[in-house]
Amino acid sequence: RLGRRLLERTPRLVRLSAEGNAFLPAARHLVAAHQSAVGAFAVEHRRLTVGISYHIIGSEMPALLKRMHASDPGLVIGLHIDTSRSILEAFDNGELDAAIVLRQDTRRRDAEVLFDEQFGWMAAPDFNRLPGEPLRLATQAEPCSVRATAVDALDRAGIPWTEVFVGGGVATIGAALSAGLAVAALARRVAPPDTIDLGPRLGLPPLPSREVILCSKPSDARARRALRTLGATFAAAA
Repeated sequence: RLGRRLLERTPRLVRLSAEGNAFLPAARHLVAAHQSAVGAFAVEHRRLTVGISYHIIGSEMPALLKRMHASDPGLVIGLHIDTSRSILEAFDNGELDAAIVLRQDTRRRDAEVLFDEQFGWMAAPDFNRLPGEPLRLATQAEPCSVRATAVDALDRAGIPWTEVFVGGGVATIGAALSAGLAVAALARRVAPPDTIDLGPRLGLPPLPSREVILCSKPSDARARRALRTLGATFAAAA
């Protein structure tokens, strides 16, 4: 209470008194300050759309999402999973804020190297290849750079092979490996825990490592913080 008459009432109208007119600017500042104080507790939502290659999606995803939410509760994460090539095309077309993929070439200048991904010939421990039998492979559908690397290595080593399972991501290929159907070229980090690298035992050629890179075009400080968290969580899981 101000102890002042701010309004004058008549049978026909209500209007500000002289004191009311004098108080009006301060009242406006008071309302604005109240709204600002209340707004300090509001969460401003910001959408961040990220594409990740399905070759590198592993068990770190729950921890990654939890950490990103904890660092910015107002962050709305849009997650797209596809081949590295498709993810990079979407990023270059402006459809994604960031891309985490296997490096395709050395020409990109907007890429931050997160870590080197180590690949192996992953299979169930009891998988066996009979003498003279083509190596049974589980692969991603073409085009796939990891598939191309694997079959090229086998061809150069003169090892016959045959596809017995074509999957649509690490989870489906991992299921085929756990079932003992085949061998697959997979990142050791994301392979099912009940599989091992049988390359040495089967006499298979070593597979090259691949750089995992983060490409981003952050438009504001909030996006940059979120992407730093994203990259650090992936790197810590390597």
